[in-house]
Amino acid sequence: MSFLRTALNSSVIIHPPGFYIIGFESLPSVNIYFIFLAIVYVVTVLFNGLLIIVVVINPSLHTPKFLAVINLAVIDLCLNTCTIPGMIKIFLVKDNFIPFNLCLVQMYFYYFFANSESYALTILAYDRLVAICFPLRQNSINTMRSMCCIITFTWCLVLGITTFSTSLMTKLSFCNSVRVFSYFCDYAPVFRLACNDYSMQWFAASFLSMMTLVGPFAFIVLSYVSILVTVFRMKTLDRRLKALSTCVEHIIIVAIFFIPLLVIFTIGFNSGGINPDHRVLSLSMASCLPPCINPIVYSLKTKEIKTRALRFNIKNGKHTILQ
Repeated sequence: MSFLRTALNSSVIIHPPGFYIIGFESLPSVNIYFIFLAIVYVVTVLFNGLLIIVVVINPSLHTPKFLAVINLAVIDLCLNTCTIPGMIKIFLVKDNFIPFNLCLVQMYFYYFFANSESYALTILAYDRLVAICFPLRQNSINTMRSMCCIITFTWCLVLGITTFSTSLMTKLSFCNSVRVFSYFCDYAPVFRLACNDYSMQWFAASFLSMMTLVGPFAFIVLSYVSILVTVFRMKTLDRRLKALSTCVEHIIIVAIFFIPLLVIFTIGFNSGGINPDHRVLSLSMASCLPPCINPIVYSLKTKEIKTRALRFNIKNGKHTILQ
């Protein structure tokens, strides 16, 4: 290819026609894994779709809490749509080439929704914090308007972060390998292929990871510390259990999303010796499973959603029978 033979200097930026995604080439039993991913995607679409429909068509669920839940469901749906269909396409068509511009588009949308997921879980922690620590002022603090403003702010913040970090990739030259060892156009595996200085991209990846992963997780932890302090000040055991029971579903989905990612990034950052195959498999599982599990957890653990989802299915079943 001619771009590989181009002389590189400080004033020339070389962009290849595209990249080859090779993260699953050496993975054993890859057929089974892609069947599993197809099932995960179907469940993601069905359950998140059902969750969105149930909340939208029930006026009694038009509250700040369920607005935050809808925000999470939309992000979950989009996040898995950014990656799983492309991964399945590589497996079915045996075509792992992705054009340069499309690579940046995929990178942009993946990190936009992955970072938004982190902030969406933070918003749900804020909702629980207000409900338990300030019960008498909850309706005045956590209104539909304030929740809309918070969600809009986080989307705008993530939009700016993702736009800045992705735009930095256009300043890199790629004159050697174009083989990306990941399951999509991942930020770090792509910028490490550059043949010019990528210290700015490395700094952006490190600093923005702190903003979008460590920062929200720290806020969630501090929120639950405040919640526990408030709960243990309650006089009766029943009130304590009732307050804590409203947090169970959120704690589950926070653990599912944050713990695997924090473990993977901590091991990779400190030792740098994590097996590439293990990294690809772990990261793909850590990013694809939470959007599938989140709506199931909320449907099973939240009484309001579970009751109305059953009514919705019963009504649809009766309608089908009458037809």
